[in-house]
Amino acid sequence: MGDVTNLSLADVSRALSEKKLSSADATRGYLDRIQKLDGKIHSYLLVDEKGALAAAKTSDERRAAGRALGPLDGVPLGIKDIVLTHGVETTAGSKILKGFRPPYEATVSKRLREAGAVFLGKLNLDEFAMGSSTENSAYGVTKNPWDLERTPGGSSGGSAAAVAAGLCAGALGTDTGGSIRQPASHTGICGIKPTYGRVSRYGVIAYASSLDQVGPMAWTAEDCALILQTIGGYDPMDSTSLEAPLPDFRAACSSKMGDLRIGVPKQYFIGGLDADVEKAVRGAIKKLEELGGKVVEVDLPHTEYAVACYYLVATAEASSNLARYDGVRYGYRVPAPKDLLDLYMGSRSEGFGAEVKRRILLGTFCLSAGYYDAYYGKAQKVRRLIRDDFVKAFEKVDVIATPVAPTPAFKLGEKTGDPLQMYLSDIFTISINLAGLPGMSVPCGFSEKGLPIGLQLIAPHLEEERIFRVAGNYERATDWHAKRPKL
Repeated sequence: MGDVTNLSLADVSRALSEKKLSSADATRGYLDRIQKLDGKIHSYLLVDEKGALAAAKTSDERRAAGRALGPLDGVPLGIKDIVLTHGVETTAGSKILKGFRPPYEATVSKRLREAGAVFLGKLNLDEFAMGSSTENSAYGVTKNPWDLERTPGGSSGGSAAAVAAGLCAGALGTDTGGSIRQPASHTGICGIKPTYGRVSRYGVIAYASSLDQVGPMAWTAEDCALILQTIGGYDPMDSTSLEAPLPDFRAACSSKMGDLRIGVPKQYFIGGLDADVEKAVRGAIKKLEELGGKVVEVDLPHTEYAVACYYLVATAEASSNLARYDGVRYGYRVPAPKDLLDLYMGSRSEGFGAEVKRRILLGTFCLSAGYYDAYYGKAQKVRRLIRDDFVKAFEKVDVIATPVAPTPAFKLGEKTGDPLQMYLSDIFTISINLAGLPGMSVPCGFSEKGLPIGLQLIAPHLEEERIFRVAGNYERATDWHAKRPKL
């Protein structure tokens, strides 16, 4: 088989089903590579070697008995450390949750376990998923495997870096404003944010409840399809979960392109867009046209308000969601508080990092008496206008193609002193969350400095199938997804 860590998730799955590879050997291969390389990348916060090897042994026994649970049975995966895993420490990258072992399992990780997947460990992230560079983690910075002086993106930077470095076959990330797609673009892998409600949020630590969505990160569209097929679908434990049938995403990856109409919004090719990014993305759109797609210019006029709108909606919801971390029920508790107020203030001021405090303060302000209508209320109206822009655009096109990020991966420390510049890293991804749409990052080229660049594919609600169809055709016509960093 050669080195299993160079294989895509789909290839690992095929090798397991054809008995060319055992789950125990695959798991040991990834664990050995983690031990060898993760010291300089820091993608994992916790490696569960004992649990992974036990799960792999059980998977091999099932396959030997002819009782394989499906294509993910025995496949080693990583889990972003914002997804609750029963009895296994889950911190959301925050000091305030250090040592927290959840008493129950998130729906997404439960569905993966029930499909036989092997969990290698928990992956680093910006604290409470608040960030675009994985520099906000309370437990250290994650580095980009393509250039260790650069960020892998965020907040799912640990998931992206682990996949790109061959430290797992695939991973779960979460995406509130671009946190799957932007790091996928920066590390040369594939990642999809599904339609809001397509995947259960039950057991996923909340940042902004009307925006958060779990999704897969892996080398190829087919890899992501296998994971999404498993974690997607209605969940009665999540009140925002959609009762919609799951199409065959894997089959969509191998279906023909046809004459799909590809929308290109002029608002995404603006001043400040890196020349290498524009060249790669326009080249990818041209390739889609060669494959049979019909390119149509579309107008998304309210795009310019997306960042401001997002940072009102998201921070308001974060202010509400993070009120539960008070030092009383679980998590960090300040030692020897003088009274109840000192307990609250001390636990929160010491337990939360600077970026989380900044967003709580912003959100609390815009929800306060006298400001609610002027800020949060107005942001919700703008959010509707952004959604309506997409509805109108999709009357003319089937899929929209754009850049994922305005630049390739930036240097560690480059934007930490300027929060606004950091927030603008997600300028091309935020609108999709506000509108609740599915969006994917697909590798489409490299900068002159050898840094990966991603193409963003956006579809209407519950039309992930179209994205997988376009991505699958694009991958068969190119080899960007086959490139690996030299470590």
